[in-house]
Amino acid sequence: MNSDERHHQIVTLARRHGEVNVAKLAAELNVSAETIRRDLRLLEKHGLIRRTHGGAYPVETAKFETDLAIRTTRGVPEKRRIAAAAAGLIGDAETIFIDEGFTPQLIAEALPTDRPLTVVTASLHTAAWLAASTPATVLLLGGRVRGRTLATVDHWAAGMLAGFVIDLAFIGANGISRESGLTTPDPAVADIKAHAVRSARRRIFVGIHTKFGVRTFCKFAEVAEFETLVTDTALPVSEAHRYARLGPQVIRV
Repeated sequence: MNSDERHHQIVTLARRHGEVNVAKLAAELNVSAETIRRDLRLLEKHGLIRRTHGGAYPVETAKFETDLAIRTTRGVPEKRRIAAAAAGLIGDAETIFIDEGFTPQLIAEALPTDRPLTVVTASLHTAAWLAASTPATVLLLGGRVRGRTLATVDHWAAGMLAGFVIDLAFIGANGISRESGLTTPDPAVADIKAHAVRSARRRIFVGIHTKFGVRTFCKFAEVAEFETLVTDTALPVSEAHRYARLGPQVIRV
């Protein structure tokens, strides 16, 4: 196996499993751990993976996006802390938009149940859980259902959102950067997120630290449009301050 074939195999495995480990790759591909580390450095330089301690995970692009099953296995303790902190910021909001994705789904589970809430969402998982487990009024956006995330998109969903005035939107993203704002690989998803941002009086971004500094294909919002960014403590304080200078409060939990 030459280096190009090895690089292709590494990216394929990372996308299939959500992450890869240096030691396991070295054994599977019959090369040294140092060779794998060099491969990972090169693949990171090309924007295909991001290295972690002992391995790497795939970067989402216009041609690749992780599915919901993989998202439910990575950084779960951090995502639960983020969701709990975000849910504590609803204030007097009565109408809430909850984005697609695993962290927003955890926010739905953390919402208070002792007050009337109306929740708008594109996520089938979130809508089903809220309708079965809480007294909230749940509005599921109509449209085409994406198999990767089980969320609705396209003009039906966008048209519904355009008619709402929402108190608070919890928004996720595949990437957030100071230069490119909030991005996602799929134009249809970006359109729904952009409509939610425009419809909401308040906006809170939720996402683990690995989302920061990442740029994907479709921009849907500026960092300055958000009142708060909620992430985990692995985002360096210095980097949090740089985002805060753009306008939002940055909460690390």
